[in-house]
Amino acid sequence: MNIVTLLIVWVVTSISLWLISKLPLGVEIDPPEKAFFSAAVLGIITALVRPVLGAVFTIPNLATFDLLSGIFTFMIAVVCFSIAAWLVEGFRLRYGIWSAVLGAFALSIINSIIYKLLGV
Repeated sequence: MNIVTLLIVWVVTSISLWLISKLPLGVEIDPPEKAFFSAAVLGIITALVRPVLGAVFTIPNLATFDLLSGIFTFMIAVVCFSIAAWLVEGFRLRYGIWSAVLGAFALSIINSIIYKLLGV
């Protein structure tokens, strides 16, 4: 991944997090500039945690013949989202795990839409 792609992902995730904070999902980010910092922390957490949790979920993925791999992948995203909110002051999950689930789901949808619009 080159630096331009990395910057695009960072900006798109920042915008998505800011948009999510405006929805009634219980994800709060203030001030808006915290969305950029939160996106960076989320990216670092995902880069560090996803391989570890992916290895942990290898056995369940194999046992279910990859039928549930999407659910395990989403669970990893929720965990990363939660850890980022826990680490960043000003990034809160008002309804706990439910806000993390809704926020991670909304992040994947909004990021997908923005990437589609950008042609990335």
